[in-house]
Order: sequence, then structure tokens, then C-alpha cells
Amino acid sequence: MNIFDFAHAFFSDSAHWQGYDGIPQRFLEHLQYSLLALAVAAAIGLPVGLLTGHTGRGGNALAFIANAARALPSFGLLVLVVLLIGFGLLPVMIPLVVLAVPPILVTTYEAVRTVDPSPVDAARGMGMPESRILFQVEVPVALPLILSGLRSAAIQIVSTATIAAYVSLGGLGRYIIDGLYQRDYEKVVGGATLVAFLALVTLVLFWAAGRFMVSPGVRRR
Repeated sequence: MNIFDFAHAFFSDSAHWQGYDGIPQRFLEHLQYSLLALAVAAAIGLPVGLLTGHTGRGGNALAFIANAARALPSFGLLVLVVLLIGFGLLPVMIPLVVLAVPPILVTTYEAVRTVDPSPVDAARGMGMPESRILFQVEVPVALPLILSGLRSAAIQIVSTATIAAYVSLGGLGRYIIDGLYQRDYEKVVGGATLVAFLALVTLVLFWAAGRFMVSPGVRRR
């Protein structure tokens, strides 16, 4: 059997579409882990990136932190956290958030720093407060690049959230881990296909968000 035969056999089996181990349930679990990790990472990365980008301070520190975080292996960090605090959702969230914060943080910083200074200086000359300059002048122009950082983080999270299965949680990684253990390659291929599909859906959603949220004038630049 080739990979397409395995995929067809997996998705055509009605047993894989119902119950606690069914595709809808596992897909929902994977989505929940991914959304939670992305929300936490965005809550950390966006404010820090916006503030440092607006003030122009802390760029070197951000680059150092981002490079250090990217060097950490997600699975190795998962194992370390499990050894320290035990099993549960938290040990999964920590490596996912550590993985997602750097692209959000660095891209947001760079996005704000690369905004044309002319309208920013004009806003300051008019007496506009710094908070309004940031959110009404800089962020609308920087939004495409900010969204690209969020998109990159989301794709990485979706692809890596399969590690939840290593600590007895659910998600699409359950098919991959259980399939390898059972030598059930239909499950392995099916799980990998579903992860790839979710990643593609994520790309499409961010593309749609960019079309909806970014000003047409900014998109044409």
C-alpha cells in the first residue's frame, strides 16, 4: 500500500468518525490546544513587540531572547517540564508558547520600526498622544507584517501540538503516536494528513483576515 491507500483506508473507516477517538473529537482537541497556545503567545508577544517597536528600545534584547527561544527543542522542553511539574495541559502549553512567542515578538517589533516616520512625526507635531500614534498611525500600517508573525506562530503551533499525545492528552497527535506504537500506518498517515489540513486552513484564515483587516491602501504598497 502507498500513502494514498493508507489515507483512503483511514478516512473511509466509519469507526474513525465517531466516539472519543473519532476525528471530530481529536480535531477539536487539537484546535483547542492550538488556539490556547496562540492566545497566550500573542498576549505576551504583541504588547512587548508594540511597545519596544514604538519606543525603539530593547531591540537587541528581543533578538537575543528570540534566538535563545528558537534554539530550544520543543519535545526536549516538554520532557523537562513534565519531569518538573508532572503531566497535564500546562507542560504542553509551555513549549508551544515558547515556540510561538519569538516570531510574534520579533515580527511585531520590526513591523512597527519599519513604519514610515513622516506620518508619525506629523502626528506628534499635532500633539497626538503616544498611545494614539501607536494604535492609529503605526499599527494600521504595520498590520500586514504583524499578521504574518501571528500566521507563522500559528502554523508552528498547529504542527507541534502533536506533542500533546506524548503526555497522554488528545489531539491529532494521538493518531500518529498510537499508530506508530501499534504499527497501524493508516492512523499515522491519517493523523499527519489532518495536521497538514489544519495548517492549510490556518493559512487560508490568516489570508482572509489580512484581506478583511488591512486597509486597501496598505495592501497595495
